Amino acid sequence: MEGTKQRIALKTTSVNEQGEFEILAITAGEGNGWNFPAAALKESVSLWDGVHSFIDHHWFGTSVHDLAGVCFSPTWDEIAQGIKLHLKPFGPAAAVLSEMGKQFLSEETIRPDVGFSADILFTAKGQDVQTITRVFSVDLVISPARGGEFVREIYQKLQKEVNMPKNQEGLEIPNITQENLPGVERVQQRIETDKKAVDALKNIQGHMNALEQEADKARGLRLQMCEQFLDSAITAAKLPAPAGDRLRKQFAGKLFEGEELTAAIEDTRAMVSELTGAAAVAGPRIHSVFDSHDKLQAAVDDLLGAPRDEALKDLKAAKLSGIRELYLMLTGDYDLHGGFNTDRVQLATTADFTGLVKNALNKIVVNTWEQLGKAGYDWWTRISRVEHFGSLQSITGTLVGTVGTLPTVAEGAEYTELQIGDSPETADFVKYGGYIPLTLELIDRDESRKLAAYPRELAAAGLRKISALVAAIFTSNAAIGPTMADTGALFNANAVTTAGGHANLLTTALAAAEWDVVSRAVYNQPMLIKNAAGVYGTGPKMAINPRFAVVPRALQLTAMKVLYPTLENAANIYSENMQRGQPGDVVTVPEWTDATDWAAVCDPLIAPSIFIGERFGIMPEIFIAGDSLSPAVFMNDEHRLKVRHFLACWVNDFRPLHKSNVGA
Repeated sequence: MEGTKQRIALKTTSVNEQGEFEILAITAGEGNGWNFPAAALKESVSLWDGVHSFIDHHWFGTSVHDLAGVCFSPTWDEIAQGIKLHLKPFGPAAAVLSEMGKQFLSEETIRPDVGFSADILFTAKGQDVQTITRVFSVDLVISPARGGEFVREIYQKLQKEVNMPKNQEGLEIPNITQENLPGVERVQQRIETDKKAVDALKNIQGHMNALEQEADKARGLRLQMCEQFLDSAITAAKLPAPAGDRLRKQFAGKLFEGEELTAAIEDTRAMVSELTGAAAVAGPRIHSVFDSHDKLQAAVDDLLGAPRDEALKDLKAAKLSGIRELYLMLTGDYDLHGGFNTDRVQLATTADFTGLVKNALNKIVVNTWEQLGKAGYDWWTRISRVEHFGSLQSITGTLVGTVGTLPTVAEGAEYTELQIGDSPETADFVKYGGYIPLTLELIDRDESRKLAAYPRELAAAGLRKISALVAAIFTSNAAIGPTMADTGALFNANAVTTAGGHANLLTTALAAAEWDVVSRAVYNQPMLIKNAAGVYGTGPKMAINPRFAVVPRALQLTAMKVLYPTLENAANIYSENMQRGQPGDVVTVPEWTDATDWAAVCDPLIAPSIFIGERFGIMPEIFIAGDSLSPAVFMNDEHRLKVRHFLACWVNDFRPLHKSNVGA
């Protein structure tokens, strides 16, 4: 089935009956090169009900001015193999339709080549019409696509004059007797007259065809003139290229009047003027608006070495001489009482000293965190997964078991329950933190560099805390790790077919052959089905190789040689190898002190094992307590920089982990 839809005009026949017309709208057969089968026409009968009729087809859509009638009561005519319609004259052009019908159906008038043409939409396969999808109109036109005439009127008169009976097939046949013989003679005379009329119509048809050819030539010439006028008008309008191209697409290949194009150009020019009006304003353009708070924040960021916000990068702010100037400017506390003296405040603003400093220090924390991560202290991000939690409730990291294999179910037998369970590992949030005093003496001494160093230390402390928590998973409890929910230590050599058996602990030193042994052990780890006797270690293979070799600094080069053999032949030029970039699959743990123990870990995106839970962000938060009502200000003459960090760290599954305690 071709996916295209096309329109075709087909010749119709018409009769006059009590002020209405009966039309044979379309019949089975060939028209304009398309074959219309009877089955497709039958299916479309309902589409013809309520279709409008206009005087002539129109290139640019129909108009109510040309409305001449409405079609109704469509039926399938088995004898004619077509669709019959009733057409009631209606609308501004109804008089034209009625008069044309009367004249056409008169006995003495030489009939011109006028008939009805159906404007339809259909789908086709090859040249065979498959489905008529829509009927747009049935219009009165000159020279319809298919031949014919108003045959119903002729047959009616023959029946009246000759009194034709009907045969077994329902067709009318003449009953020639002495009584109706004069009628037969009149019919013969009518036939001779119609032959003459047909010959005359043939001559008229030839003349009409010649006129249509001349009209086509004239239309083509007018189309060329429209194209030339379009190019010259758009060029003279001096519109932006995209606007001119849009107008060309709108009018290209169409006939149009000059007024229509002129109106479109003026409308486009007005739209372009509205869109580009702001660019024509002389002087600097205002693209950002800053207040005193923005300027102070930018100045404090610059003073402490914190990165500015993106929106403040181009803001020109006066430089501060030190933290003392900022403090006195915003508090007026020249006597260092720790209070707020409104009479001596130099700058009226909604910004406060502690808020500005806190924002800058938190930016330094973020910046330092990223820098230390690039230096290697974010090694834990490669082997663990970070999750956010909405409360400080205890965490249950449940590992749901899988279905090993589906058992056979005999015909008529009951289904058996599948063995499936879970292994809940629990963890609690721990709050880490402390404070650093920002004394009034420090402010008075203007020790801005010392203040800027505090958040860097806080960021490093937070990053190292996570590093230590993850590192301890491998080294706690004499290097066998925490006890799991199945009662077994995280790392043990017991068979997985026993309760708490993990079979993920060896004692061999790191080497290429041993890496393959460990990889096979991880690959063959059975997935959890249920922690119950009879199903321990019976799950299908995990079938995942470890990706990361986790080692102390002493084994870093050894691990790199194992995972990347090109380094084996370049051991004496290690500095050049470092310049090439340290491979990401070798993970060095700063906290590990044993020079021989090592571990293997799967990619956490595929087989997660180690989880880190955070409550208010993975980075520590900085708060400053320093208003006149703060006890620390009154009792200790100090503003306090408090750091707070909520963290939880646990192991959810032992299978993606393997440990080798070589010194054991």
